[in-house]
Amino acid sequence: MKKRMWKWNAAALLIVLLCLSLAGCFGNKETVLTIGVYSGSYWNTPNGNCYQILDDAIALFEESHPGVKVEYVSGIPSSDYSEWLAGQIMMGTEPDLYFVLPEDFDLLVSSGALAQLDERIAEDPEFDTAVYYEPCLRSGQSEGRQYALPHESVPTIMFVNKTLLETNGITMPDNDWTWEDFYNICAQVTNVELRQYGVYGYSWLDAMYSNGASLFSEDGRSCYLAEENVLEAIQFTKRLGELNGGYSVTARDFDEGRVAFCPLLYSEYRAYQPYPWRVKKYSAFQWDCASMPAGASGANISELHTMMLGISSRTRHEDLAWEFCKLLSIDEDVQRKLYTQSHGISPLPAVAEDPELLLQIHNDIPEGSGFSPEMIHQIMSNAVVAPKFNAYSQAMIMVESAIQGSANNQLGQSGMLIAESEINIFLNKS
Repeated sequence: MKKRMWKWNAAALLIVLLCLSLAGCFGNKETVLTIGVYSGSYWNTPNGNCYQILDDAIALFEESHPGVKVEYVSGIPSSDYSEWLAGQIMMGTEPDLYFVLPEDFDLLVSSGALAQLDERIAEDPEFDTAVYYEPCLRSGQSEGRQYALPHESVPTIMFVNKTLLETNGITMPDNDWTWEDFYNICAQVTNVELRQYGVYGYSWLDAMYSNGASLFSEDGRSCYLAEENVLEAIQFTKRLGELNGGYSVTARDFDEGRVAFCPLLYSEYRAYQPYPWRVKKYSAFQWDCASMPAGASGANISELHTMMLGISSRTRHEDLAWEFCKLLSIDEDVQRKLYTQSHGISPLPAVAEDPELLLQIHNDIPEGSGFSPEMIHQIMSNAVVAPKFNAYSQAMIMVESAIQGSANNQLGQSGMLIAESEINIFLNKS
């Protein structure tokens, strides 16, 4: 009897030890949340410590979420990131949460790779969409549904060659300047014999955005190529081009200080105003930036480009991915670091328009006039988000072809109406 009891006690002890062992193995096992991220800067500007902001955010997240480990693959260049992410999705090994490049957003949505966020947004009492600039938030929407949150935005602004203007007795334009102001300055500056020109890189799309026009409907089923505001933009850029006497102004002309204006991304301003990068890029002349000139029917607005964050539709860690997505997107401490250390603008007005942060940024660029909170608010609140739909690229090829054909054949509005009809047929078939 005692022997039998000893065997039962020994068996019970073994079972207890086994349970404790299993509890140690599984109970303490970390949950791994994976993040898809690229190295360097998407905006093609120098970025010496591209992972620091993310690493700091990860440390903060792991501290507040015991048992969670956040991991990412480092060393993927931004130029290879889209291909890498597509490969991961095809293999079913995509990260739980990943950065979404602007040009990839539509494909990721249409393929079902991104989770819809509307339900989470509605049910989360700690999340309020009002904290964002509306165009930044809209960058992550498709057909009225939210698929991604904004992380960092970069608007298009007008680079101004101050040296060339001063040489011609012209002052810096105000931020409420118009097409006519722009044209008059270009006309004053242009001297073909001296290889001196008014503007490089200003497109009819730049003009269209600032003339209160839209080229496509939001659902991508209608084209407005023959609308009066669009035609005015096309004609205005044609007028500007005629100032050059048939010469096609180049990027080299601008880099050498021979051009007064050039639309570029805000990230270029942030990266290349401070020393020493200024010396390496634009050292031949003094320069600053202004808002885009307003058309007769529009305002001083331009296109906005936004880096976004999306959650995989197949993640097994939905709650954690959402929490980390929010941290990177709406946490003001994280966004303040990003704003001061990166080259974009925070999607949060509370951060982007903070006078102390702007002063810190301006101290790094002493020769630039800097951006006031009012100017940041104007640019970011009114920026244009380019439409996203499957047939956009092909439709734009058709639009460009129609504009070129109209310029060559002088067909005017009638030719544009025909082209618009053909594009609408294509869009609705697509």
